[in-house]
Amino acid sequence: MAAKIPRLAIMGHPNAGKSSVVATLTENDRVAIDKRAGTTTKSDFYPVVIDGRTVIEFIDTPGFQNPNAILEWFQAHDDTPDLAHAFVKAHRDDPLYAHDVALMDPVAEGAGIILVVDGSKRIKEKDRVEIELLRLTARPRMAILNNLSRQDRYMDQWRDALSKAFNSVREFNAHRATYDERIKLLNALKSIDQRWEPMLEEAVDAFAHDWERRIDQAVSTTLDLLRQALSYRVSRTVKSGKVIFQSGRDRVKVEITAEFEDGLRRMEVEAQEQIRAHFRHNVWNVPPDSILGQDLLSEDVGQALGLSRRQLAMVGMAAGAASGVTIDLATAGHSLGTGALLGAAAGGFLGMMGGKALAKLDIERAPNTHVYTIGPVSNPRFPFVLLDRIVLYSARAMNWAHGRQAADEEDPNKVPDREIRPRGFTEELSAQDQRELGRFFAAARRGKGAEHEAACRDIIKGILRGVSLSEIDSRIDL
Repeated sequence: MAAKIPRLAIMGHPNAGKSSVVATLTENDRVAIDKRAGTTTKSDFYPVVIDGRTVIEFIDTPGFQNPNAILEWFQAHDDTPDLAHAFVKAHRDDPLYAHDVALMDPVAEGAGIILVVDGSKRIKEKDRVEIELLRLTARPRMAILNNLSRQDRYMDQWRDALSKAFNSVREFNAHRATYDERIKLLNALKSIDQRWEPMLEEAVDAFAHDWERRIDQAVSTTLDLLRQALSYRVSRTVKSGKVIFQSGRDRVKVEITAEFEDGLRRMEVEAQEQIRAHFRHNVWNVPPDSILGQDLLSEDVGQALGLSRRQLAMVGMAAGAASGVTIDLATAGHSLGTGALLGAAAGGFLGMMGGKALAKLDIERAPNTHVYTIGPVSNPRFPFVLLDRIVLYSARAMNWAHGRQAADEEDPNKVPDREIRPRGFTEELSAQDQRELGRFFAAARRGKGAEHEAACRDIIKGILRGVSLSEIDSRIDL
């Protein structure tokens, strides 16, 4: 093979899901996918570039239009050494074969073959023709059973037919494939031809190293979010004349509380945008009833995520009352210095969760002015809720197939989403890990999280790595 990198032509008859497979394998949700048959009329090239270097290239080819004509030509020239190359050379200038030449050209140039078939449909004679003509190319080849539905009655027939003509046969749902399933498919490609094994080994290693780096990036984004959110404060200076009456004081309190809560929401949204970028998502769909689609400070989110009361109490004991973790800010006494504690932040469910306020509101009196300050967050449960949300978001980004944009979510025969109880990951951590997180949160409130950051990074990275390898349920359907 003259090629320095593996090049794989994704082939199959129209509407078998070739473009969805390409989108998922290349993590490219900008691949043009149309649910109508025959929309790919030319070969499109999708290189996978890591650190500025192309490590593998997938080619989305037109669907088969005249497989019988190609097979007949192959059979009539069965003594020709390279049938694909000879066919293209013989028909390149013939307009009647323009579509077939476009289909076979990448194979003629030495590309391996990935045949995509819809395993939910009955095998037809046309399918058998396609299988046979690809066998005759003698190229390294794999077949993918891209079954996107619950219909599996024909799968054994497909396996039997494909195994006689292909070096490897894999089941792969391009709308639901996780990272673990993608990397297993790429590893399986190494078996299609021993001569290709070194190239494919290098490509898979590059994928794995790049993935590890992106996990590190997601962990850094998560830690940045926690540090920023837990040390966040909002202050406003108000002329004394505007807060003489209770109505004035209440209005300022509502406004500054809303600004504080909106600031927390904004930080989460910015972190989510970074997570999507780390895992190369441009098309994103979170259902409105998803725990990720609801307001960060909503009652449903507060109830679903974070630690239980018992776990929270143990974390508070470990972190120590001096850190402020176990103080009930809804009933606390006075703030230090000249400020007086006026009350807890109003607004969202987390403004008063489990008897503990989201944050305290202080007033410092000066000549002719009052300085209102809210923050930092001191509710002991909130950082665990925030961490659960961003880790769930990362898990979804890691395992949300890029080809899913073509899925018909209203199809009653689609592979159903799993029934998952909305919950995060922190409640399933060991007590030691929960305490370590509590210490980091307490220090982050004071702007001093560095001491516990390394341990916290390891905990979060362990969750994300487990999710990516399917050792931990990713809960992407939440």
